[in-house]
Amino acid sequence: MGAQASQISEIGNGAAAKLTPTQIKVLQGVSSGRLNKQIAYDLGIAEATVKAHMTALMRKLNVRNRTQVAVVAQHLVYMNDDNGPR
Repeated sequence: MGAQASQISEIGNGAAAKLTPTQIKVLQGVSSGRLNKQIAYDLGIAEATVKAHMTALMRKLNVRNRTQVAVVAQHLVYMNDDNGPR
């Protein structure tokens, strides 16, 4: 297992439990490929608020950019899927 995959596994083991409900919704939006503006509209919040949540997500998930946030989101979905590894 590579270093990045190992890091993602560590993230899946605890960081998701520390996310707020709104951060989880933003994470789902990013995972779906939506823009900050679209996520803001969907959630009824300002785009600046979505950006603040993205910054918090990157800090909590220990990643550097939006793409890495999306990768972690997909990993978390996979790990929580009935067909994912246990």
